[in-house]
Amino acid sequence: MCTISFISLFFFSILSYFMGMIFIMNDYSIFIEWEVVTFNSLSIVMTILLDWMSLIFMSFVLMISCLVIFYSKEYMESDYKINRFIMLVLMFVTSMMLLIISPNLISILLGWDGLGLVSYCLVIYFQNIKSYNAGMLTALSNRIGDVALLLAIAWMLNYGSWNYVFYLEVMSDHMEMTIVGFLVLLAAMTKSAQIPFSSWLPAAMAAPTPVSALVHSSTLVTAGVYLLIRFNILFSNSLMSNLLLLLSGLTMFMAGLGANYEFDLKKIIALSTLSQLGLMMSILSMGYYKLAFFHLLTHALFKALLFMCAGAIIHNMNNCQDIRLMGGLSMMMPLTSSCFNVANLALCGMPFLAGFYSKDMILEIVSLSYINMFSFFLYFFSTGLTVCYSFRLVYYSMTGDVNFSSFNMLNDEGWVMLKSMLGLLILSIFGGSMLSWLIFPTPMVVVLPYYLKLLTLMVCIVGGLFGYFISNVSLYFFNKALNNYDSSYFLGSMWFMPMISTYGIINYPLIIGNLVVKSFDQGWSEYFGGQQLYYNLVKNSQLNQMLQNNNLKIYLLSFIFWILILFMYMIYL
Repeated sequence: MCTISFISLFFFSILSYFMGMIFIMNDYSIFIEWEVVTFNSLSIVMTILLDWMSLIFMSFVLMISCLVIFYSKEYMESDYKINRFIMLVLMFVTSMMLLIISPNLISILLGWDGLGLVSYCLVIYFQNIKSYNAGMLTALSNRIGDVALLLAIAWMLNYGSWNYVFYLEVMSDHMEMTIVGFLVLLAAMTKSAQIPFSSWLPAAMAAPTPVSALVHSSTLVTAGVYLLIRFNILFSNSLMSNLLLLLSGLTMFMAGLGANYEFDLKKIIALSTLSQLGLMMSILSMGYYKLAFFHLLTHALFKALLFMCAGAIIHNMNNCQDIRLMGGLSMMMPLTSSCFNVANLALCGMPFLAGFYSKDMILEIVSLSYINMFSFFLYFFSTGLTVCYSFRLVYYSMTGDVNFSSFNMLNDEGWVMLKSMLGLLILSIFGGSMLSWLIFPTPMVVVLPYYLKLLTLMVCIVGGLFGYFISNVSLYFFNKALNNYDSSYFLGSMWFMPMISTYGIINYPLIIGNLVVKSFDQGWSEYFGGQQLYYNLVKNSQLNQMLQNNNLKIYLLSFIFWILILFMYMIYL
């Protein structure tokens, strides 16, 4: 099953990439309409839009998913039902394909809901309480976006069809399209976990690591960004774009801060995904949809590699995810550590790796744009935080002594896992330059003052140094984070968002429900209602039963009473 899926996905990935190259060179797109069923005047039509954007994104999703399936062959080898797992991953990828090639809101909803439902099945794959809670949080958070999309579909009834591609250009000034835009924005914000819907994304780490590599790189969380890229014309509305710029900038900042306080390896990488999603959303809100798409693709490559390396480390450390218990991994697992470090450097924006081409261009365009000081600060400070938590992660896990309790680690023996990681390593190194030549046919030269030009580099260096200094703890080190516990707890817990979206939603309604049960269901209404009725019926039936059981005595007694009544009546007369 693994091998067949790997070969077929790899073939389709290469095919769609070459088709995408032909389409982008010839500025060519195909709109296919397939009439599924016709009955009298009703016709159900399936529409497919193939242009350079959908084809290149499809090729990336298929390439990452084929490597993830190949990786799962070894990672999930102890699972008896590995074929079920592969089938779920394939369903997930199919839903994403449907979403990518759809210019129609109905078929987008099919792919959108497919992603939500299959992600629930994958998050609860390891069946325990934590997984169930995370799965419910993921599914219910995404349902908000599904409802917004359903409302957008209902609002599109004002037009002739649900093929939004036809109406974006013509009706971008109309009020109806603005409402559709706001609903699509809400849907995309839930799927891409922007504030205030961020808490489900780290919780979804309960899924197996190959799923995390797929979900957090190119499928579930990027679906919202991709949808907004398709609806980018609607961002001429200043209110919508400013709102998205503010929320995505805060998401980027919040995720960067939270990752610096986190000790769970997978959650750190999940928060870095959240930070990068904020970056994509914010540059998209400024109108640069091609840049957002470019970063979406480069991010998919190094983030999938980062998760695969994390999975190999966890696998070899007997399922330990705490970075404080790691250390000296570069000695134990040199190849995995090399891949991990390359992916981390690409995330930080190390020159000439995949992440550099997109992040550096985004930050230079931000420096060039007409933007307020607060948003400018969020962009650059968040970039510094990215480098900070990346260096902290490397310091804790790669350097120093081995902190794990036992030394029986497996080393780099997982050749199947390593092959898939090395495939992504090559893409993480060369992918950025390849895509920048492909997507931007004319070289973009951004002319800035030297202090703005070097600002990105300086922020990265300062962030890296800061990450090293806060991690460099010794035995008698005075821990600042514990000393300022309240502020550390606030900054490290995603600004209390998980508390609001879990305890806040569950705790208070349960308390109110308990009071309602006590006062109504178990209170006066129960006393005068069901319970009292039941009590009276039981008493009467017991009395009746007693009469039935002692019939001779009762008969004689009633006879005596009857004689007495007769006698008294006679006396009275």
